[in-house]
Amino acid sequence: MTTIAVLGAGKIGEALLSGLCSAGRAREDLLFTERHPERAAELTERYGVGHVGLAEAVRRAEVLIVAVKPQDIDAVLAELAEHIAERKLVVSLCAGLPTALFERTLPRGTAVVRVMPNTPMLVGEAMAAVSGGAHAAESDLALVEELLASVGKVVRVPEGQQDAVTALSGSGPAYFFYLVEAMIDAGILLGIPRATAAELIVQSAVGAAAMLRDGDGHPVMLREAVTSPAGTTIAGIRELEKHGVRAALIDAIEAARNRSVELGAAHEGD
Repeated sequence: MTTIAVLGAGKIGEALLSGLCSAGRAREDLLFTERHPERAAELTERYGVGHVGLAEAVRRAEVLIVAVKPQDIDAVLAELAEHIAERKLVVSLCAGLPTALFERTLPRGTAVVRVMPNTPMLVGEAMAAVSGGAHAAESDLALVEELLASVGKVVRVPEGQQDAVTALSGSGPAYFFYLVEAMIDAGILLGIPRATAAELIVQSAVGAAAMLRDGDGHPVMLREAVTSPAGTTIAGIRELEKHGVRAALIDAIEAARNRSVELGAAHEGD
């Protein structure tokens, strides 16, 4: 079996560990690094997975999954470059960082796969997009797709689309949470208790998402099916259009894409 080390056990790193364990991967084939001892002990107790230092992770694992914040990548890459002495598969879960950054720093020929996951990985419903670097083989991409399938769905995209993916699905859950928050507040304004409003809206969101995923209708068709002539829904839709909600969402996603580009550009001179 392939040994996998998750470098950085924050929310995304833990979610991936949890998914891999749930998918039946042997605990002895999994490792993780974590700089906070209490957090490391907690995860070892929870999942039965070994906590090691980065040098030990590099020595023992064939696949190194980098799950640190983009601002912490320079120190991690420097340490990786110091310890990698043979071919490894390096998988980046770092938003905005191109495979070229890893390839410039790590030993020549290192296979790098870039991944943009999202936080529904925590409940096994992630949407992840993968792209291979210059030295990533088809077998490398297939292995990464297999690993990520344990925590949700996976698509393969050209790396040039990763900044847009970051804006759409990487940041996407936050936009849904924002809308749900606003709808709950509207329910409170209309006299419904917060707990009841939350239950009404959250279940409506779950049901709508299931219809989008499992049905064969376009979002426009599904919306039109709820929108009766001179009814309540069209009155609400008119207000959304009047306030430019559609345009605001498009602008928000474009701004997120631009920020992802900036994160990558900040490392171009490294």
